[in-house]
Amino acid sequence: MKLRVTQLRLEATAVVSVVLEPISGDLLPEWEPGAHVAVTLPSGLVRQYSLCGLPGDRRRYTIAVLLVAGGRGGSREIHQNLRVGEVLEVGEPRNDFALEPATRYLFLAGGIGITPILTMMEWVVAQSDPPTVRLIYGGRSRISMPFLDRLGPLDGVDVVPEDEVGLPDLAGAIADAPAGTHVYCCGPPAMLAAVQGAGEGRPDLPLHFERFTAGVREVPPSDDGAFDVELVRSGVTVTVGPGTTVLDAVLEVAPDTPFSCTGGFCGTCETKVVSGDVDHRDDLLTEDERRANSTMMICVSRSRDGGRLVLDL
Repeated sequence: MKLRVTQLRLEATAVVSVVLEPISGDLLPEWEPGAHVAVTLPSGLVRQYSLCGLPGDRRRYTIAVLLVAGGRGGSREIHQNLRVGEVLEVGEPRNDFALEPATRYLFLAGGIGITPILTMMEWVVAQSDPPTVRLIYGGRSRISMPFLDRLGPLDGVDVVPEDEVGLPDLAGAIADAPAGTHVYCCGPPAMLAAVQGAGEGRPDLPLHFERFTAGVREVPPSDDGAFDVELVRSGVTVTVGPGTTVLDAVLEVAPDTPFSCTGGFCGTCETKVVSGDVDHRDDLLTEDERRANSTMMICVSRSRDGGRLVLDL
């Protein structure tokens, strides 16, 4: 979709929101809380951002971008170069962090992780018979925490600025949650790890995570041998060597292949598998999807046991 930037707003220190509207005036595809979109920047970089506008709004999409020091350039380009009136290519919403029906929710957000959680919170409290809900929102300071104005009118919100009250008591919140509470968490890796650790003692609480960075994984060196990948649409076969990825090899012959995170968590490079046994190393596919072996994230996943892979590229 071709969407025009109609508003840029500083939501907090180093966080800018971007409002995107269709140049055609048509309604945008429907979306639900937890959804994200792929945005192609003027430089050609592709980045994934959670939708954080009003839930169900089909006239505009809103994203929020944290300026990441030492990042790979996407956030810097948006903060420093993007201007109102520019037209960006935006993919249709995809939801890998969907809000499941429940009678109780515990939302845990850290910093820019509030973006998908915000729409979930607003969606839940807007229901005619809303479930019981609690949000714990942590950040370094109030001035660094976006969307406090939208959260202000809502009940069940605990704002926890670290410079005022310290870190949020995530373990205590999980321990106090009644059985059956669905826990949704988005934030920095340390926060996700703390919630996951606390949740191990509460198997009666379904846990849901959204990652903005890839999880840490250790891969035995023996898994990284060379293997061939056949690209059926282009008729080319490439060799993926040790220390390189399928994406690296594919970009050598198909430089326009889309990708973004290079860490196996955004889904931009998801590719259909025609044949072959994949060693899935992503943080996105479900166990059922991995067993089906019908797609793979070519930025991190490899051939299992060095066999040939055939991809729809």
